Amino acid sequence: MKHNEFPLANSYQVSLAKNEEADEIICLLKDVANWLKEKGIDQWGFLASGGEDDEIKQAINNQKTFTIKKNSKITATFTLYQQQSDWDQHTWGKLNDQAIYLHRLALQRAEIGFGLGKEVIHWLETYLRNEEIKTLRLDCVENNIQLNLFYLDNGFKKVGVSDGHSLFQKNISSI
Repeated sequence: MKHNEFPLANSYQVSLAKNEEADEIICLLKDVANWLKEKGIDQWGFLASGGEDDEIKQAINNQKTFTIKKNSKITATFTLYQQQSDWDQHTWGKLNDQAIYLHRLALQRAEIGFGLGKEVIHWLETYLRNEEIKTLRLDCVENNIQLNLFYLDNGFKKVGVSDGHSLFQKNISSI
């Protein structure tokens, strides 16, 4: 994939994460994980305990993680894997069909509820279509009703459940 800096609505900017931003990204992800835990949702319990710190840093180093910034401050992040991770193989089964897997989409809590998540999904669709990627996949815990509804409301289809996680897929080429 070609990576550059891309504009997003309302003065937000999407760019590849830099190694020096790793601590800030991990802090954002852990803050969201702990907030979810407080709400009784164990979406990222392993992440909250530091279990994914090395994987997060590696994804940044491998240029798989993006940041969304406004006024030079990170307001959101996500990671895209062209190859299935171990987790993807566990939940989806081993597939080799050129899909992209979305991981760790997280917004600063102050940004939730104002449409940034929807804008990020729209940006992803445009970006992936330009990269000639036809399928976007993700998973989230099945009992996170609000997040499941968010993905359904944004055109994803729930295609199954695996290990307590809803499996969502979106056909990019037909958008």
